[in-house]
Amino acid sequence: MRIYTMAAVGLMALAAHAQETPATGDAYMAGQLATEDLNGTARYVGMGGAMDALGADLSVMSTNPAGIGLFRRSQIAASFGMNAQEDGKSFADGSKANASFDQIGFVYSSQTGRQSYVNFGFNFHKSRNFDYVLSAVNALNGSSAANQTAYKFINGTIDNNYLTETQLDNLYYNNLLSDAKGNIYDVEGLDYEFDRAHTGYIGEYDINLSGNVNNRFYWGLTVGIHSVHYHGYSEYFERLNSTFAPEVLISDDLKLTGTGYSVKGGIIVRPFEESAFRIGAAVSSPTFYKLTTTNYTTIGSNVDRSEAGEDFRFNTPWKFSLSAGHTIGRNLALGFVYEYSDFSACDMRTIDGYTHDYWDDTDYSRSSSDQAMKRQIERTLRGVSTLKLGAEFKPFPELSLRAGYNYVSPVYQESGVRDQTVPSPGVYYASSADYTNWKATNRLTLGCGTNIDKFRIDLAYQYQMRDGDFYPFMKYSSAEVDLYDENGNATGNIVTLENSCQPVKVKDNRHQFVCTLSYTF
Repeated sequence: MRIYTMAAVGLMALAAHAQETPATGDAYMAGQLATEDLNGTARYVGMGGAMDALGADLSVMSTNPAGIGLFRRSQIAASFGMNAQEDGKSFADGSKANASFDQIGFVYSSQTGRQSYVNFGFNFHKSRNFDYVLSAVNALNGSSAANQTAYKFINGTIDNNYLTETQLDNLYYNNLLSDAKGNIYDVEGLDYEFDRAHTGYIGEYDINLSGNVNNRFYWGLTVGIHSVHYHGYSEYFERLNSTFAPEVLISDDLKLTGTGYSVKGGIIVRPFEESAFRIGAAVSSPTFYKLTTTNYTTIGSNVDRSEAGEDFRFNTPWKFSLSAGHTIGRNLALGFVYEYSDFSACDMRTIDGYTHDYWDDTDYSRSSSDQAMKRQIERTLRGVSTLKLGAEFKPFPELSLRAGYNYVSPVYQESGVRDQTVPSPGVYYASSADYTNWKATNRLTLGCGTNIDKFRIDLAYQYQMRDGDFYPFMKYSSAEVDLYDENGNATGNIVTLENSCQPVKVKDNRHQFVCTLSYTF
């Protein structure tokens, strides 16, 4: 075990973390919050979500609001189902199978002319389902998660003013890395086991106003209210080559809650009067979030405990889409959607203070971009393209058969790392060090539906596949440093610090079953 003597003056001078201290999340939290699932009504899921130009489904309220303008009668619908993870194991509150209430909404249609309508709608759906259990085991070959703290001290990248407020650095420094002389130990790890249970969702509440002009031009506007409910619990167990500390267990309990809002607009045009072919376009503003994290992190069996609760703001990127749809007679409908969103433009923001509005007696927060994390997001995330294809076939009027396909390009750069040296509150208050670089997502969907008078029941099945590379902590190689002995004397032994870990291949393969009950009037 190597020992480095460091100045530790003032390390424990600060009091425990205060609630008003500014904070932000990091690039990997940004990627999780900006990602959306394929979810909604069973008809929408069964056709792979390729309904932006076809319209007349409640789920298009959040993708192309103009699609609600195709309704000519009012409708109410609710959807529920089951999600099942193919790989992994149940852990803590995480389970491989979960029931889910996915959607409920209505549209009220009113005729304003011979072929013109103005419609009003409301819809709730889960835009993001966090339920997922991840497990990984691998050798370390001398590396260790604890060495990130030593690395930051030795290279001068740690901010001592934040040490007592930094979850992992605080715990490692107090319990594993330092002694009474202020020495910092470079720990040698043998292997590790990691388990994390993700639970929760992002719920989106959409309010829509849309219209149909002479059955040729459709327009729509949606205001969305987003509600975040995330809970993650993980245990990282590491065996060490040390008689002083033969093993270490880090338990992390993270909750993320908050609300946000967005505005979406769209149009659909039927360019040829004699043809049912339609083209559409839509744009979605960023979702402007105000979020709060609550962290509880322990080392060993509650040997030491660190906790924090932080408020910050986060803006997702703009999203743009183009779509096309065509119906052939009353038997076949075909849909196509292309979406693009530049995830590298995600904006983590620090709350700088509050302004009091005496007119309505309300405090409003002032925020600014976390520039260091902004650069890290640009290095970690990328522009994301989504392709949706779908078809619906009616062998006879009472039965509909559907199929769809999605391709979503990777969110994360292959070289992306959860850099623990970025001078950002999103790193200072980090309660874990792991990250996964997920690759492209593929989805296959099937569905069917039947109607009895004004009632309708629809069923859908979705199979989602994606692979990823899991890292328990970031890899690094530092500049050359001088080793010191136990008495604090320089030995002249110059070394290069390295801490590397090989990725573990993980999968996120899921099955989803959706059932929608609707009534048209």
